[in-house]
Amino acid sequence: MTAADETLTRPGRLTGRPGTLLPGRHPATLARAVLVAFVLINVVVVEALFVTSDVASKHVLIDVGKFFGLHVALVMIFQLLLVARLPWLDRRIGMDRLTAWHRWVGFTLLWTLILHVTFIVLGYARRYATPVPRQVVSLAGSFPVLLGMAALAVIVVVAGLSVRYARRRLQYETWHALHLALYLAVTLALVHQMFEVSTFTSSALATAYWWSLWAFAGLALLGGRVVLPLWRNARHRLRVAAVVPESDTVVSVHLRGRHLDRMPARAGQFFVWRFLSAGRWWQANPFSLSAAPDGRSLRLTAKAVGSGSAGLRHVPVGTRVFAEGPYGAFTALQRVTDATLLIAGGVGVTPIRALLEELDGSVVVLYRVPTRADAVLLAELEALARMRGARLHVLTGRTGAGSPPNTPFAPENLHALVPDITGRDVYVCGPPAMTDAVLRSLRALRVPRRQVHAERFSLAG
Repeated sequence: MTAADETLTRPGRLTGRPGTLLPGRHPATLARAVLVAFVLINVVVVEALFVTSDVASKHVLIDVGKFFGLHVALVMIFQLLLVARLPWLDRRIGMDRLTAWHRWVGFTLLWTLILHVTFIVLGYARRYATPVPRQVVSLAGSFPVLLGMAALAVIVVVAGLSVRYARRRLQYETWHALHLALYLAVTLALVHQMFEVSTFTSSALATAYWWSLWAFAGLALLGGRVVLPLWRNARHRLRVAAVVPESDTVVSVHLRGRHLDRMPARAGQFFVWRFLSAGRWWQANPFSLSAAPDGRSLRLTAKAVGSGSAGLRHVPVGTRVFAEGPYGAFTALQRVTDATLLIAGGVGVTPIRALLEELDGSVVVLYRVPTRADAVLLAELEALARMRGARLHVLTGRTGAGSPPNTPFAPENLHALVPDITGRDVYVCGPPAMTDAVLRSLRALRVPRRQVHAERFSLAG
């Protein structure tokens, strides 16, 4: 078994009976269907415009390059929509998943752009019988083409920094700032497209289609990333009400503001926070709510990792706060059964603690920490568990230590702790290694995929 300190707050023992399925469709299903339909419809339109274009062919390789160029523009637009932070999508799919899709679509963009440039250069080199290096220099002499090449250079740099090896060695604040360069690449690509006088402007229909698509993506991005946050912050006027150290490395920040009962925040969600004090206003960090919103105040709890989170304990009371959000689908809205298992690791307990405050029905909480001294907000968890009749297990010890090895999230141990696990919605938040181990065990235990909800720490800004 595992090294576990157990707090039992419901009499009796777990029976192994599955929870009852709740009526209604999973909220992510419709959102995914809308995104898939958007992509498929626009791919069909783009390829139809390419096939029906009456622009004279200069060379078959150039035509292939233009084909890829059309799809570069479409992929860029889809990239913008994935990071537009549209509330309708975010509440159903979650920013962490949208960000993961954004990452993979980004690599698709990189290779599609490389193919576009490669075929264009080879096509013109063949047509004019010139060496490839000389053809590159010749094409770069054209202002629109030079803009496209600059966009490619920016995307190559950002993609290189997005590879896991490089990403893990950058602080969140540094990576976030560098990632903003993608907006420069999109701008350069859009200007390049405006000057491209063949496929994009082959007909009035093609021109209207592309301008409409770019306008839709631009307005979505402007609305989700600029207008909505500005409006909400002007309305709520958040300020720091208290700063409370929870341990040597963890601090809670309490905030108050106006009309917080009208803020559409749920337990389990997070905001991207900016504390508008000297030397901090430019830093933006995502932190989960560590208490369910009550209409009067908000609370975040963070562990010192980068410079932004480490400096939170020194933020003066009364500091104005600019908050973008709420974001995330790690909420009770995702439940499909009336029973819940909450699994937290380390400071990943913050959204779990907030969810425990809001959830009803049968609830089991597993909290993984090296020692009880490392269990942030443990007293609050114990009080909430007693009040709500939940079952709380604090799982301690070093993973792999002892004989038999301490493996609390191995399938057999997880099943022993929660015999009716297949009948519960499972919420998991913790370090990547722990989250991955839990997800593997849930698959081995055949917990239905729609009942598994994971919140990961690595979110993009």
